[in-house]
Amino acid sequence: MSTSSGSGPKTAGSGPADAPPADARPAAHRGPMGHLTGPPAKALNFKASLRRLVATLRGDRRLVAVAGVLAVVSVTLSVIAPKIMGNATNLIFEGLIGGRLPAGTTKAQAVAELRASGQSRIADMVSAMDLVPGRGVDFAVVGTVLLGVLVIYVAAFFLFWFQGRVVTVIVQRTVYRMRADVEGKFGRMPLSYFDSTPRGELLSRVTNDIDNVAQSLQQTMSQLLTSLLTVIGVIAMMIYISPVLAVVALITVPVSALITMTIAKRSQPQFVGQWKTTGQLNGHIEEAYTGHELVKVFGRTDETVETFRELNEKLYVSSFRAQFISGLIMPAMMFVANLNYVVIAVVGGLRVASGAISLGDVQAFIQYSRQFTQPLTQVASMANLLQSGVASAERVFEVLDAPEQSADVRASGGPTLRPKVNGRVAFEDVSFSYDPQRPLIQHLDLLAEPGQTIAIVGPTGAGKTTLANLLLRFYDVDGGRITLDGVNIRDLPREDLRAQFGMVLQDTWLFGGSIRENIAYGAVDASDAQISEAAVAAYADHFVRTLPQGYDTQIDDDGASVSAGQRQLLTIARAFLADPTILILDEATSSVDTRTEALVQHAMEALRTGRTSFVIAHRLSTIRDAHRIVVMVDGGIVEQGTHDQLLAAGGAYQRLYAAQFSGAVAGDEVEAAPVP
Repeated sequence: MSTSSGSGPKTAGSGPADAPPADARPAAHRGPMGHLTGPPAKALNFKASLRRLVATLRGDRRLVAVAGVLAVVSVTLSVIAPKIMGNATNLIFEGLIGGRLPAGTTKAQAVAELRASGQSRIADMVSAMDLVPGRGVDFAVVGTVLLGVLVIYVAAFFLFWFQGRVVTVIVQRTVYRMRADVEGKFGRMPLSYFDSTPRGELLSRVTNDIDNVAQSLQQTMSQLLTSLLTVIGVIAMMIYISPVLAVVALITVPVSALITMTIAKRSQPQFVGQWKTTGQLNGHIEEAYTGHELVKVFGRTDETVETFRELNEKLYVSSFRAQFISGLIMPAMMFVANLNYVVIAVVGGLRVASGAISLGDVQAFIQYSRQFTQPLTQVASMANLLQSGVASAERVFEVLDAPEQSADVRASGGPTLRPKVNGRVAFEDVSFSYDPQRPLIQHLDLLAEPGQTIAIVGPTGAGKTTLANLLLRFYDVDGGRITLDGVNIRDLPREDLRAQFGMVLQDTWLFGGSIRENIAYGAVDASDAQISEAAVAAYADHFVRTLPQGYDTQIDDDGASVSAGQRQLLTIARAFLADPTILILDEATSSVDTRTEALVQHAMEALRTGRTSFVIAHRLSTIRDAHRIVVMVDGGIVEQGTHDQLLAAGGAYQRLYAAQFSGAVAGDEVEAAPVP
């Protein structure tokens, strides 16, 4: 749409002045502090969500492979280092024992003498050593071994560091694509999704949840990979050193797995509840902030604070339970690891004394047992992060999997619009409802010839703004069709269709930036002179030039630095600048004073000249010169004609007109008016 003046993130259907009757609109649009809705009630499918989250890494397959190679090399170096360190321990221990044996004898003679003296256990230990009686510790050899170990550890450190850097790149690219996918998804989703989802809840999914996914991936991806490789490498080394001790150490694996799975099953639902409540709390805060003035005016501050307290308490409880339960994993794993250490130390000491294994190998094995339990402990401690990240990822995936609006389908040689359309709009037997169980518009016919101004009036909830929603294809009709110059708008790409329209809404919307940028929103290539001309035509130029920086004045995204009437004038100037073929004016002068309204009406008359215009109005005095006035009640047209004709007819319009200028309430009379 070339000029969505005043549209911004809102739509024609977002104004409260024309909601469908009897709360036909989704709950998210029932007004400030309305009923909060959480994310879809769906049990978490942890495995499927985890697989899908891992699949998002496929875009960086090469970097993932590089990270894997770095992990393999660094883990290999870390795994072989304790074995080499054990050799240094053997050199020292064997040197100390050898120095105490008589010089000039062989090891066999020394062992025989020990057995003869009744020291059989020591003899068994010496027989398993590689020593020379009378020779002490060779510190030069020991120093060489230790230097080699130092080089290995330094190399492993740098490889781990580089792998962490690669993983950071992978994670940030993945999250970048996820954010881009969500942003692209928003452009393909129907208006009904945003109508039915609280903005705070949606914002929580695309900010908090995505950030949590990034944090979880960053902290778990590298450690999980290295931990898995470490476990494999350590198990291989333990079996190589001593199968008996390896069996003792591996007993902790099923115990640790059982503990982790048991606790994880209890904590996962708590993480789901934590992020669900976070979305609800964000939705409440967003509503309270947006409707701050209403909350104050109607004295609902205490209720708002109480609702916040309840949600905050609910979030506290779910977060506490999630963190506490998942936090039990690491202490439990450490307890199992310490028991494992004691058993290995005792069994290993006995086997050293029997000569079945060297002291250096026991030392290496104890290091391996620590290396073995440490990655298991790390995996256990990361379980809560992983569960939290997967829960957030599923919430993001729910957004990405939400139904999209019907695709623009146009066969080759299908209908197209001319570069400059005439603007003939026809509603032919149109039926539509937001809720299939509650019909709104039934079999409506309406024709607007090129250049005509069609005013649409009626009580709140009659379906006036809904017609604009249908015309712009924010919603598609359930029955019948709408044509533009004889072409069914469902056969046209939405972008091509909306390029013909300009819109000024009752609810103004300005973006953070300069006044110049806001006016040029619908025509980004406009010159300064054209922007100024549009502002003059909308009677906005005068107040803009009184501002300290004129058209370069910066305004925030809700336009709080200018008055409501001035915001409306800026959105009208936006429509002037875009120069559309068809105009939709949804109570465009509702926020300006009486004098400015008269001036704007003259400007609107000039703007409507030669253009098809749909004017949704509540002030009947502003539509007297319309070519045709359409009166709607309960989604149907009860009468139509010129201002004078309808007054003379004495029907629904006459009662509306009399009620407005006499101050009487005629809602019941209007609703009772018969449909001609």
